[in-house]
Amino acid sequence: MAAVFFDMPPVLIVGAGPTGLAAAMSLARARIPVRLIDKAARPDPHSRAIGIQARTLELLEQHRLIEPFLELGHRARAANLYSNGQRLARLDFDPLQTRYPYLLFLDQSVTERLLTEHLATLGVEIERGIELAMFSQGAAGINATLQHSNGHTETLHPSYMIAADGAHSGIRHRLGLNFAGKTFEQTFLLADLLGDTDWPDDEFHIFASGDGLAALFPMGSGRYRLIADHPAPGVGDSKTAPAGAAGSRDAPPRAAEASGGASAQAAARTISHGLPHASPQSSGDAHAASAPATASPSAPLPPPTLDACRTLAAARVHHPLALTDLKWSGYFHLNSRIVEQLRVGRVFLAGDAAHVHSPAGAQGMNTGIQEAFNLGWKLARVLGGGAPDRLLDTYHLERHPIEREVLRQSSFVTHMAEADHGPLKLLRDRVMPVLASLGPLRDAARAQISELAIQYRRSPLTLERVLDGGPRAGERAPDALVHVIDGPLGRAPGIGCVFDLHDPAFFSLFVLVAPEETDDVPLDRPELALRRKPVRAEDLDRLTADVDALLPGAVRIWRVTDAVGDRGPLLAESYGRTRPSFYLVRPDGYVCARGRVSSDLHGLLRHCESWFAKGAVPEPPTPLT
Repeated sequence: MAAVFFDMPPVLIVGAGPTGLAAAMSLARARIPVRLIDKAARPDPHSRAIGIQARTLELLEQHRLIEPFLELGHRARAANLYSNGQRLARLDFDPLQTRYPYLLFLDQSVTERLLTEHLATLGVEIERGIELAMFSQGAAGINATLQHSNGHTETLHPSYMIAADGAHSGIRHRLGLNFAGKTFEQTFLLADLLGDTDWPDDEFHIFASGDGLAALFPMGSGRYRLIADHPAPGVGDSKTAPAGAAGSRDAPPRAAEASGGASAQAAARTISHGLPHASPQSSGDAHAASAPATASPSAPLPPPTLDACRTLAAARVHHPLALTDLKWSGYFHLNSRIVEQLRVGRVFLAGDAAHVHSPAGAQGMNTGIQEAFNLGWKLARVLGGGAPDRLLDTYHLERHPIEREVLRQSSFVTHMAEADHGPLKLLRDRVMPVLASLGPLRDAARAQISELAIQYRRSPLTLERVLDGGPRAGERAPDALVHVIDGPLGRAPGIGCVFDLHDPAFFSLFVLVAPEETDDVPLDRPELALRRKPVRAEDLDRLTADVDALLPGAVRIWRVTDAVGDRGPLLAESYGRTRPSFYLVRPDGYVCARGRVSSDLHGLLRHCESWFAKGAVPEPPTPLT
């Protein structure tokens, strides 16, 4: 059912890649009007980003969108790393504490289609063939000029603008933001083709050798994505390239972007930003971290042929592998760059417009989608709930350190995998196999790759109180099986999961109480019955009433207790054993505050009043380091 939107100026989102689509979805679900535009007349049919991590899948589940992704995607449950033909390490994802212990491979074009279809159910359609020609901003807001493909010019006054216009963002360039970083020297090959091998089709493989780096990712039905660096001379011959094979279509970043410009503070003043037609404005996250390889300043390299892919695989894979049916191929250069500020006045940068990096670890598209969800609920709270503008500053405070760390790690992994001598090769071939055999380090690697380890513990939006177990404030709110005692629909007891109860258009306040009957105590957790503490009903009622009054229409309150069953993790395992206690979960699925009902109610109310309530004026947030 389409959302009934608030009567207010829309948020303008430029770029309909995964990041722009996710931002529009988050805002539309909260009934904030949006305009989602893209210069391209149609979506790019070629696959670019393909890996969807466990944390992104959890968020898609909470947006009631997971089923088509699981139906169409291909699950990879293990990663293998080789050096000169010898397997150094194998990392399986099965031990991850999530409903999605795998990496889901799916063409980005399919991901965009599924997000677009879901967005349409919320009443938002992509407006294609429209580009942002010019914009200015000041204290009064934003003035934007939109250029339609039919020559029509439109003036728009959006409340805010999200730049999700890709790695060669025209908005970022016109804001004068420094896009600091470097371009890797190597040229990389990318191809989608059919592979015949005796490997299990639920594992992916990364090969390092003196000849260079190669990686094979299963896409299902025998198809693979091949990525390799240092292509041999002459592999660009396109005489036998299949119809439809093409190199990257974006123009390289201009020197002015790479060398930086005015500071974010200067750009925030009332200035006019012209975006002529010649300025690159790609479709969202179309070509993450890449610029097309060129043989000359004006001519891109022809796409790799099937023979070139076969020759490269034979030299580096060291395993029987027959490659056929090349569907698409191209060359690109890797970049590792990041902006200094994610917010400039009323303009926010997200996805590849804010950062580009090596595809190592399949983090890029996932990072952009999670940025969109982080920003979306904050814009919705400011526009729809009257929260202070400073809430929007926490978008940069929370996400920029994560982006910086993703760049650091992906660059390091790429350099280590490519090393053919020196300390990095020694680390890869001798030290890493030893480290990979250690259980705690394997667990940490799984959590990092899957992005389940992302947390905002140092964010000013967190209120942490010590409890007996459970996620700390700022950490991901995990799933758990619960017995619902009371909820937004009244007293309708039943069994459910936290992910089913949480709606990303709202805060969720989970009040955890002890089981009222010993029959409700799990047989393998008898200590729960012994740890029950008396709680006055009026204390629980006062907690829920006060929070609901402070955030009217913005919070859903659930009174839950432990349940028995196999549909999900036990509540005590996921959220600890302190009863009664509360967990306030943000719309983007992270714990905002937690504490004890009897002693921490006042702190919770003051925290919500400072950051999320109408008319609040909080203290300026402190930078995260």
